[in-house]
Amino acid sequence: MAGQSRSSNTLVVPQASAALDQMKYEVAQELGIQIPQDGYYGNMATRDAGSLGGYITRKLVQIAEQQLSGGQGR
Repeated sequence: MAGQSRSSNTLVVPQASAALDQMKYEVAQELGIQIPQDGYYGNMATRDAGSLGGYITRKLVQIAEQQLSGGQGR
């Protein structure tokens, strides 16, 4: 896979970018994780980055499940 770009993740709905960024900051605040102001994540602890990504994924799955079930909570 030589020559491939590392940023191969593309949004299916590009307009969702702002909502995902907002969710990232909300989740980071809930978990007590400081997001780098300069946008460079290289100094962020791997554990924090993993927690942030995992929690966001769980939230997105929960939102999708609610939408599929007609919007009713469990």
